Amino acid sequence: YRSLKRKRARNPHETAKWDHAMTLASLFDGLCDILSDDHSIERNAKAELRRLKAQIGPLGKSSRLKEPFLDVMARDDAHPICSLIGEVPFHWAPPETSSAPLYKDHSHFKAHVELLGPTGLVTSSKIRLGLYGMLPHSEYGIRTHPAEETYIMLAGSAFWKVDDAPFGQLFTGQRSYHPSMVPHATRTGDDAFMSIYIWDGDISTENYRHYGTTED
Repeated sequence: YRSLKRKRARNPHETAKWDHAMTLASLFDGLCDILSDDHSIERNAKAELRRLKAQIGPLGKSSRLKEPFLDVMARDDAHPICSLIGEVPFHWAPPETSSAPLYKDHSHFKAHVELLGPTGLVTSSKIRLGLYGMLPHSEYGIRTHPAEETYIMLAGSAFWKVDDAPFGQLFTGQRSYHPSMVPHATRTGDDAFMSIYIWDGDISTENYRHYGTTED
């Protein structure tokens, strides 16, 4: 312990990497606590988080979350894991699920980091799992994909539409579940939101389709 302490004192960069790895491992544990054994998609994600926790590596470059995300994550009604998320210097950026111009035009308001997945911080061919949010007054329109999907709200609020149902507002702790190939959309009001997302099954993006906003 003493030699480790001296080594960390001599090398602040290595100390920071060690601290971030420990915080990220704690985040994986915290995500496991949120996921429910009542849903197969969440059971599968939990098993993959536990299996791959030991493979956490360097984070690489980082970028700060925009203030509307930080504001809702700091509220009393946000899930406590939001404070842990804020400690990890993630590289927050819009997801790259599609290269289509329409998708890119409708992605600038998104914040995202893939924790598990083919392009995740930890590689997984079974599950995509990460953190995802949208700025206020935005719409991520109708899309479909082969993967079974769920979002678990961590902070703020958002309106979710699944198939032919109208948009419904969800808050911290609530879920929006999307079976394979079922159309769905997301819209925000005055608040940003932060969430966990999970893809299970066919997690490739080859057959992902985005059709624009519900008003197009």
